[in-house]
Amino acid sequence: MKIIAIIPARMASSRFPGKPMKKIHAIPMIGHCYIRTSMSKLLTDCYVATPDKAIKNYINSIDGNSVITSHKHEMCHDRVVEAVKKIEKSKKIKYDIILNVQGDLPMVFPEMVDALIKPLLKNKKIETTTMIDPILEEKDFFDANRVKTVIDKNNDLIFVSREPIPSIKKTKKNFQKFKHVAIRAYKRNFFKKISKLKLTPIERIEGIDELRILEHGFKIRTVFTRKITETVDTKKDLNKVTKMMTKDNLLKKYKKKYS
Repeated sequence: MKIIAIIPARMASSRFPGKPMKKIHAIPMIGHCYIRTSMSKLLTDCYVATPDKAIKNYINSIDGNSVITSHKHEMCHDRVVEAVKKIEKSKKIKYDIILNVQGDLPMVFPEMVDALIKPLLKNKKIETTTMIDPILEEKDFFDANRVKTVIDKNNDLIFVSREPIPSIKKTKKNFQKFKHVAIRAYKRNFFKKISKLKLTPIERIEGIDELRILEHGFKIRTVFTRKITETVDTKKDLNKVTKMMTKDNLLKKYKKKYS
């Protein structure tokens, strides 16, 4: 079983330009994401997919794997598709499972990567998985940078949105709210199938890759994580994550080597 994680990253972020190379505890954010993802025991390979030489050069400097992709991609899924094609062609290999780990998730844990893969290994009917975690701060429910999720009784994804869902208009009771964690996994045949699909209308409006799959009527199994993590979309997020990682035990294992 060959499994690859692709970490798409680009310097031209509309909300926070240059963020992959912003330092957190003396290590660029993309470095944290690559190093921590690579710690997964189930991965065969891990690559950063980027259109930017600055990112590629940094990953190369830490003896990591990288691949140059086009500047034209609107969605990170399309960057991952290009990267997989290039890697498989150059290495003459076919991956059974492909992961998309966002480059703005510096607090990714290898246990999260493994947890996302396991349902694909154990259940023939599950073709793709994505990760969710609880919203702990009420303000995040109304933050457009946090992707909210609604799931069904089988833990399959119903919808994702940057808007607060489900609506609180008709209830005064507090209820558990969930947000998307920027990590996804696909079985090879399903990945090839959705790779042929074009950008869909709601996907374009929301800017969320899962919607391309949902708009075509496919199921996405959600995997819940109890790991406390955070994506970085703004300078404020960067400061928050820097503070959070001060007490991060995983960081202690690699900080000296890479800072």
